[in-house]
Amino acid sequence: MTKILDNISSPEGLRLLSLEKLTDLADEVRHLITDCVSQTGGHLASNLGVIELTIAMHYVFDFKKDKLLWDVGHQCYAHKILTQRGDRFHLLRQQDGLSGFPCPDESEYDLFSVGHAGTAISTALGMALAAQQNGTDERIVSLVGDASIVNGLSFEALNNMSLLKRQMLVVLNDNSMAIDATEGSIAKFLSKVRLSHTYEDLRKRTENILEHLPVIGKKVEDAIHGFTKTLRMAVTPNRLFDSLNIPYFGPVDGHDIGSLVKVFKAISELNRPCVLHVYTKKGHGFSPAGDDPSKFHSTGPFDINGKTEPVAKKGKTFTQAFSDAIVDVAAKDERVIAITAAMTDGTGLAAFRDRFGERFYDVGIAESAAVDIAAGLAKEGLKPIVCIYSTFLQRAFDQIFQEVSLQNLPVIFCIDRGGLVGNDGPTHHGMLDIGFLRMLPNMVVIAPSCESELKAALDFAIAAGKPVAIRYPKDFICTDTAMSAVCGSDFVCGESLIIKPVVGEFAIVAIGACVQEALKAGQMLQNEGIDAGVIDARFAKPIDDKIIDLLENGKTIITVEDHSLACGFGSAVLEKAAAKFADKDSGRSEKMKGKIVTLGCGDKFIKAAPRSVQLCEIGVSAEAIAEKIRQLSVQK
Repeated sequence: MTKILDNISSPEGLRLLSLEKLTDLADEVRHLITDCVSQTGGHLASNLGVIELTIAMHYVFDFKKDKLLWDVGHQCYAHKILTQRGDRFHLLRQQDGLSGFPCPDESEYDLFSVGHAGTAISTALGMALAAQQNGTDERIVSLVGDASIVNGLSFEALNNMSLLKRQMLVVLNDNSMAIDATEGSIAKFLSKVRLSHTYEDLRKRTENILEHLPVIGKKVEDAIHGFTKTLRMAVTPNRLFDSLNIPYFGPVDGHDIGSLVKVFKAISELNRPCVLHVYTKKGHGFSPAGDDPSKFHSTGPFDINGKTEPVAKKGKTFTQAFSDAIVDVAAKDERVIAITAAMTDGTGLAAFRDRFGERFYDVGIAESAAVDIAAGLAKEGLKPIVCIYSTFLQRAFDQIFQEVSLQNLPVIFCIDRGGLVGNDGPTHHGMLDIGFLRMLPNMVVIAPSCESELKAALDFAIAAGKPVAIRYPKDFICTDTAMSAVCGSDFVCGESLIIKPVVGEFAIVAIGACVQEALKAGQMLQNEGIDAGVIDARFAKPIDDKIIDLLENGKTIITVEDHSLACGFGSAVLEKAAAKFADKDSGRSEKMKGKIVTLGCGDKFIKAAPRSVQLCEIGVSAEAIAEKIRQLSVQK
């Protein structure tokens, strides 16, 4: 039998199908997503939950003209397949393949590159206001997850929807899950609503919506009032949205395509903003993902029976090492508190939560709140550790400045996914954290190179009595006992560590995981008769004076970092050198006999690829470091 997908080259073809055929199409899309993600890895459970919803939206709306804004960008897989990318879907998250997120470079159907939840209502509101200003009639749809509706930016946008005097639809995709179970009072309220409805309730609710819509022959306000008055005695989010003067419809079954199509057609006729509440199930149609959606939120390759394939053992990850370290420090100090923002598993806090549940807080997708809560805890003498991915910590910069740095409060930031993250691509790289953190007074910025240093860095931070940030990548961590013997010493603020003595002309000064690449480069060069010392900087702020002293001895310093060159570690070294040798009155300017060469990411975004490939691209792999020094040696 010919597959339906084989005959659909665009959403226009989709709209030629009968409603009955849409269910078969959903099954094909589900099979394609599951099969491809089992080979490439990716966000599986969340995408399986929105297939019917995505098909229904594309069936009713023409998103060449109409606008679809994704709030949870990793839920866009079915959307990609339906918008002329199905034949390339096996290249999902691969180098030169398809992004795992909406990507305007790929398709006119993708409006924003979306990696951070909470943004879609605001951007949709902006586009709707533009349509209002321009007098155009495109329909605007924002798809929002229940976990991101609680984000502060979402509420700010909802509060401003009164600015709009035209159509805009917010689809609230309620699956009671972020990566893990959604946290907070609003999440509990939505969960209470969800538990209060049976399938029959959802069917009746859909019929009730359709009874009052479309609104041909009656005022919009009368139709909405006729529907909402039936909700008054029910446990319903209508109370929440009604207080904001936003019409609310639902909840309806997010896996019943026929009903969804009818509701979307009816509700699209409303010439004012409204919310449609849709129930979906993460992992729907693939039982392993449905039974354990957290495991299959973002997965590596797996066999189609749902059992994760064994991966060749490369050792422990930085995240796992941190998980062990924070449990150790918490066992020794009952003042240690852990806070995250919907990233419990991803940041390695599951073990901490299980052992010290009363000292663990997951605030949901609310990074700014996480930081300010930590500031309050620190103010009262506790020792909060904020664990957030680098790319998401950017959202809380103002709170880090105002409530932590300015107050000089001892909040510890343990920043996972610092640097290049591989196949998740530019929305998720952590290439800016050194830059935006080192500019803050009172802040100390550390990047450990191995497991022993990560433990020592956390011990240092606990005792520091001031703000400390510890960044590390999504990568395997060095656990070598010989390396531990070299790097296992206690941290002293601003002091680097000489790993390979600087005997010749060159000194490779690396930070974080790049120290391992520097050591490999040093060995390559030594085999070629070129001597290059290796220094583990440890600190991106403050910079060790001994590093700058190398310039007085005519050494060439090569800084190496998994970070943007702008405002990064190398930039900090340059600034320190400039300050030291700029005082001409003291004669210091004549002492700078060496030079500084910086290696790191240039002024560009790095596309999805394996992390090892990306390290080569930005010139900080062992071979790239060695080649740069070969070139410098020849120039000499």
